[in-house]
Amino acid sequence: MSELDRAEALLQRGLKLSHLRLLDALSDSGQISDAARRLGIAQPAASRLLGEVERIVGRPVHERTGRGVVLTPIGEALALRAKRVHMELRDAAREMQEIDMGHVGHVRIGSVTGPALDRVLPALRTARVTQPKVTFEVIVATSDVLCQNLLNGRIDFAIARLPVGPERLMFRAQTIAPEPVSLMVRKGHPLEREVPLEPAQLMQYDWVMPGPESLLSQTVLARLRALKLPEPTQRFSTASFLLTLALIQQSNAIAPLAHAVCAAFTHGPDAPYRVLPAELGIEVEPFGFITRTDTVLTPAASRMAQLLLGEQV
Repeated sequence: MSELDRAEALLQRGLKLSHLRLLDALSDSGQISDAARRLGIAQPAASRLLGEVERIVGRPVHERTGRGVVLTPIGEALALRAKRVHMELRDAAREMQEIDMGHVGHVRIGSVTGPALDRVLPALRTARVTQPKVTFEVIVATSDVLCQNLLNGRIDFAIARLPVGPERLMFRAQTIAPEPVSLMVRKGHPLEREVPLEPAQLMQYDWVMPGPESLLSQTVLARLRALKLPEPTQRFSTASFLLTLALIQQSNAIAPLAHAVCAAFTHGPDAPYRVLPAELGIEVEPFGFITRTDTVLTPAASRMAQLLLGEQV
């Protein structure tokens, strides 16, 4: 039996959108009562729907545990598809509203920090003029968080990097550019005017970076090893950009950050931060424009993507 035939068989047996919505809600909550509340139905009705799903599929889709309900692999597979169906219907409703109302809409953008400053921000400035009736929401986070938000339908697209593992197959990505890294310190840092600055001098100070599992930290340490330099002292690790800024402003610590970020915070003679005159050749792997596989952007999101990427979209 082909995949299309199997799908038709499920529909013929009575699989409905209400069944899919229940599986999606159960996947998120793990509680029948919570799932019922999300769907606006009574718990007995939710239990009845769950029983109908298992009759239609012909296999168990859930298991009861002491803490609630756990979906079986079959249930998880259906829940994942259910989530995508729900998101596509929601996007279709948004698109119809935009078509009815002209250039009106709401675009949800995710971006890692560097591109948020040198790509998303300029595009938003342009969009304020060219799309005055469109509202925008921007989430700045790490690539793994953004990709999860993309899968959950919380953002329309992401300027980020693909996750590692089988989840990569759930995304469509278009490479944009690599991300060079500079070393930022406070204004008045002892190394600020050291020209030429020897790389070994950098190792005399603390470095502030995210945890060892982060792509930035792994890239920095790999480059230092390639240059035959020791690992820098790290008495404090954080993924918080604001905390990183505070730490280097109040100490002699060094922070490796995306060049675009450094450029934004070291512009002008009165800026509180400086970029050290050291070129170590640190470059994080390219980021890209990421959407869910087979997704169709709404008109407003598509226009924003064109602003970000030009003729590439």
